[in-house]
Amino acid sequence: MLKRYSFFLVLGLTLQLISAQSFKVHSHNDYLQEVPFWSAYANGVNSIEIDVFLKEGKLYVAHAASDIVLNRTLQTLYLKPIENMRSLQLGKGQALQILVDVKSEAYTTLSQLVLILNQYPEIVNDKDISIVISGNRPKVDDFFKYPAYISFDYQSLEALENKKVWDKVALISLDFKNFSSWNGKGRLTLPDYEKVKSTIDKAHTYNKPFRFWGTPDSKTAWKAFLDLGVDFINTDMPYASTSYLNTLNSRVYYNIESSEVYKPSYKSDQRDAEVKNIVLLIGDGNGLTQISSSVLANGGALTLTQFKSIGLLKTQSADDFTTDSAAAGTALATGVKTNNRAIGVDNMGSPVKNLTEVLHEKGFLSGVITTDEITGATPSAFYAHRTDRSDIDGIISDLYKSKLSLLIGGGATSVASGINEIGFVIAESSDEIKTSTEKRVAYFLSQEGVPSILEGRGAALAKATRSSLTFLNNKNKPFFLMVEGAQIDSYGHYNNVPGIVSEGIDFDRAITEAVKFADATGNTLVIVTADHETSGFSIPQGNLESGMIEGDFTTEDHTAVMVPIFAYGPKSDEFQGVYDNYSVFSKILKVLNSKD
Repeated sequence: MLKRYSFFLVLGLTLQLISAQSFKVHSHNDYLQEVPFWSAYANGVNSIEIDVFLKEGKLYVAHAASDIVLNRTLQTLYLKPIENMRSLQLGKGQALQILVDVKSEAYTTLSQLVLILNQYPEIVNDKDISIVISGNRPKVDDFFKYPAYISFDYQSLEALENKKVWDKVALISLDFKNFSSWNGKGRLTLPDYEKVKSTIDKAHTYNKPFRFWGTPDSKTAWKAFLDLGVDFINTDMPYASTSYLNTLNSRVYYNIESSEVYKPSYKSDQRDAEVKNIVLLIGDGNGLTQISSSVLANGGALTLTQFKSIGLLKTQSADDFTTDSAAAGTALATGVKTNNRAIGVDNMGSPVKNLTEVLHEKGFLSGVITTDEITGATPSAFYAHRTDRSDIDGIISDLYKSKLSLLIGGGATSVASGINEIGFVIAESSDEIKTSTEKRVAYFLSQEGVPSILEGRGAALAKATRSSLTFLNNKNKPFFLMVEGAQIDSYGHYNNVPGIVSEGIDFDRAITEAVKFADATGNTLVIVTADHETSGFSIPQGNLESGMIEGDFTTEDHTAVMVPIFAYGPKSDEFQGVYDNYSVFSKILKVLNSKD
């Protein structure tokens, strides 16, 4: 296992370097953009294509002679704006290739082009601006006869013997349709891939940049051409392509975390038997795509994917189509829909009993674990009653009145002294909890905010879950334990793929501990769900072998999509189906009241 892990770590880091390569975007037929030149340049485009026609001594910019519009000349649309851009130091200052696609007769058109360009010494003498001639070109052997500032687009893979001519070649361009009919959806077939890749590799043996024209124009295509090594990525959508490619490196993650998949015994699963203990694990913001990303990055499986009882939860709050963590946590904890931001109260602001309070009256012990601060919205839904989640002082006050026997999370600075005064013994490590005989125990993962997996937290959540289950079980009483993987949500808000994937895998390590405990006891029901989905996460591409995930996002906020719910142990089939999140509360009470 260690050798396999090391191999993929090295492979992942290598592929990350490949993905981090720079890219250049070519704005095909740029003059057809709503705002020619400025739109492309402002978005960081490195190459701009300009079709020109010579007519009555002027170089007009148009796709066809019939499209010519007076005053839309090479000067007005491009040369003067470029001159102004450079003199005013506007934009990103990137190198710029001006690809002049000659549509009229080559020699007369180029003669006029040279006369015009000589009027713009600031452009032709700028080392960061290159003028490249495409379309109708003079004979290859005449390339070297043109000024030093002019070079040419060579449209062949045949080598040129004349070095003077070859030095005038700026790039090699070929028609993509000669190699593949791929439309940019799905993937290139293997034969097409090999043809395309060998073409690009051949062009690069000449040490010249390479471009395809006539390419499909989609995110999938842009990434494929980037990975294939195309130097100038052809597009009619400069804003969309640069936006996508600029964020690609931050959205592609090669996973180095792992959750060892535990295969349950299923001896107690779905049995009509007594349920003594409940372990409720909540992945904050952990929608189906977030779960999928962790599954696929972990080699295609998690302990979570071994569950057989699966359902879907609707998450709307009482006052909004899209819930927040406070309202969703309250629905799970109390069985009551409430307003966003509300904790443990109904939509009129009246306190309602939560699971830890209801079950305390039935002789249960209870505990809360989180990778958030202990006063966060989800954990506080299981002990507090406040109309607004920002009422931290009120939440802390409710914590001191709670019936909790176990408390693990961040935020020691705010609550440690107070819980010590009400009888909690503060452990120095999660291992210490396992053997503790104290009635109430707390362990703090941090003084304030809890570090993430990417920041070196390690398997603290799994260790805390394992120790807490031992501690509660040793009391010889039934118990309820809520475990939150809080930072899947945080990284969703940041649109951070590495954080989503690594926190999801870490959450599965805690799930593993719960399932192992359920198998050992035979009377423990494990429930895994989420409060909501965050970020409209999607996975357009990835790689199972390397653990690569490419993620994309529609928002930096929560969404209203349904979230999965999984259950394992006796009565787990009770949690199948599609229903509202507040029903989880009543289902838990129902299975606890069931007897053989």
